[in-house]
Amino acid sequence: MIDKLEMFIALANEQHFGRAAEVIGVTQPTLSSAMKQLEDQLGVQLIHRGSRYQGLTPEGEKALEWALRIVADARALKADMRQARSVLSGNLRIGVIPTALPMVTDLSVPFTERHPNVRVSILSRTSAEILEQLERLELDAGITYLDPPPARRLTVTPLYRETYRLLCRASSQVARRGSLTWAEVGTLPLCLLSGDMQNRRIVDRYLQEAGISSMPMVESNSIIVLASHVMTGRWVSVVPEKLAVHFLDRKDLAAVPITGDLPEDTMPGQDVGLVIAHREPLTPMLAALLDLARKYNAALGEGRNDRRFQSADE
Repeated sequence: MIDKLEMFIALANEQHFGRAAEVIGVTQPTLSSAMKQLEDQLGVQLIHRGSRYQGLTPEGEKALEWALRIVADARALKADMRQARSVLSGNLRIGVIPTALPMVTDLSVPFTERHPNVRVSILSRTSAEILEQLERLELDAGITYLDPPPARRLTVTPLYRETYRLLCRASSQVARRGSLTWAEVGTLPLCLLSGDMQNRRIVDRYLQEAGISSMPMVESNSIIVLASHVMTGRWVSVVPEKLAVHFLDRKDLAAVPITGDLPEDTMPGQDVGLVIAHREPLTPMLAALLDLARKYNAALGEGRNDRRFQSADE
């Protein structure tokens, strides 16, 4: 039945028989037959059928909740048995917000050195997509913003605090400034991430607190697009410090701190951390990743404790 539940989850995620069959590596008739067998075993109709997939029945929605729990436990059991052989193997899928992508090698490099039989897939996702795909077992872990606390039961380990820089042409007048206030940033020709990105909502909030309405001339969901526009000299952008460092290899770009008159320890910023679905016991692979994240946090001297966020009804 586990295999049929895996297929059922894939169908619920893809909402299309053909795509779901491709994802799990079977033919569409095989998937359709497996779903009919699952319905016969459970004694209920799970899927609205017509000429194409038309969604889950109410019984199907309830069955999906059970399927997600059962399949997660089955995967954890398999991983635990692999660990009994003292070798971690398999695939680790990590969703990462775009602004945190530059730091992922700080975790992936030491992880793969310690566990060479693990294949790590790093996927760029929004913060909302990370939480949704963790819940639907499409991701094993995520690196995302920790504020506001996600309204799901997760185990969270802070990694670092994101602070901000103005990315601009090195030859521009603003590049010679020691620092800028958010009010000053708001007067410049901005290109920013698009509104569906949490980083953009954070930047908008800081600008609003400074009495400025965010009116970027260019928006994109790609950091590369923003940087290419900054290189023209016509625009500037607000990017996290860790991201800015990666652009400074180019002699024609500069990154100016956005601090105003604030001391460094009170600079505006957001916590970024590792999130995984709370489950006990953890799979050996996720336990190893969590241990590495804690060591990374300790090495940065952040001194924050791990936190577990739960939904309000728990």
